[in-house]
Amino acid sequence: MAEPSTTAPVVVVGGGLAAGTVVTELREGGYDGPIAVYTDEAHPPYERPPLSKDFMLDKGPLSDALVHPEDWYAQHRVDLHTSTPVTAIDPARHTITAAGNEATYSSLVLATGSRARHLPSADDSGAEVHYLRQWDDAERLRAALTEGSRLALIGGGWIGLEIASAARKHGVDVVILEMAPQPLHAVLGDEVAGHFADLHRAHGVDLRTGVELGAIRSTPDGVEIEVDGDAVSVDRLVVGIGAVPDVSLAEAAGLTVDRQSGGVRTDSRLRTSAADVYAAGDVANADHPVLGRPLRVEHWDTAIQHGKVVAANLLGQDTQHDALPYFFTDQYDLGMEYVGNPGPAGFDRVVVRGTPDARDESSDGGTWTAWWLRDGTIVAGMHVNDWDAIDDVRRLVGTRVDPDRLADERVPLGDL
Repeated sequence: MAEPSTTAPVVVVGGGLAAGTVVTELREGGYDGPIAVYTDEAHPPYERPPLSKDFMLDKGPLSDALVHPEDWYAQHRVDLHTSTPVTAIDPARHTITAAGNEATYSSLVLATGSRARHLPSADDSGAEVHYLRQWDDAERLRAALTEGSRLALIGGGWIGLEIASAARKHGVDVVILEMAPQPLHAVLGDEVAGHFADLHRAHGVDLRTGVELGAIRSTPDGVEIEVDGDAVSVDRLVVGIGAVPDVSLAEAAGLTVDRQSGGVRTDSRLRTSAADVYAAGDVANADHPVLGRPLRVEHWDTAIQHGKVVAANLLGQDTQHDALPYFFTDQYDLGMEYVGNPGPAGFDRVVVRGTPDARDESSDGGTWTAWWLRDGTIVAGMHVNDWDAIDDVRRLVGTRVDPDRLADERVPLGDL
């Protein structure tokens, strides 16, 4: 059995923000040893949010999503392997296999991310189906958003709603087909999810909830979808029904994987069940010391925080990942930030502070906050268009607050 060499590189597998953050933090933290990054895409590590936000709205090129320009890696002595998927890892021998070659690592970081969840009935229809997960997906979808065209979105989650917002900005007729009672229903609950539904309808989206999908067929003019027994005909179809963590390498190598909620299991320091192997970002199902349970999160901020924690531990700092989950969205002129995670136990009360406003297309959704409580404790909080509120949202999540005072706008958030 080969022993890990002290001169072997830290190897990072993945091309997303977690991977990019690990190598950045290592170099900025003074690590002077060799580093290698392997990604199966043709691009250096990049962030995912601009794919459905700024790039889709023509606010900037995709290159703005790069964690660093490609020449940064050579300048910082990071051996970057693009278009080079890792096909196997051997934790016992501390090796990876890529492009048919075996290489040794001192430490390994799995930042393999997630892949779009596919809908077989769409894929088998013969129609052109769009998913949005990678750089090339974004380029293809943006090219399809032409004024006057008609687009169907299956799924009313965050990605689906952001695509719908961008498509409407480009003059596309949009129909959203959502099986749940409301978009984002499982995350936000009836009342708050209803405000997002109102926002999209006010901007001309044909939002259909509680639908039952039937056959999907390719037609000479595009795509036909059976919805509640009727036919919906569109030019393009986008499927946005979530993502699946890419655990194939980890499973094949015998690492512990959570088969129920997904992801590679790690402790709070993001160490997997194999020595010198870490997991970060979407793929990590990590013990959370504050929430007291394992958690896997598919959001931008978690990728950054995980990257920092892994790098710190590689630098010998014994650091836990204890940040509460955070995410944001931009839809039309509405901006939102959310902190917390109710978890499997959910919430038993929602408090809305302020007045949501989605009367017409000129509205930005109003300025308000929402709070999810369980047994009197705030388990998640969100602001809409109230950018001064985020510090109070972070502070209040995890505390017990009188719901009546929480709802009373006369009581400053800073006094709660």
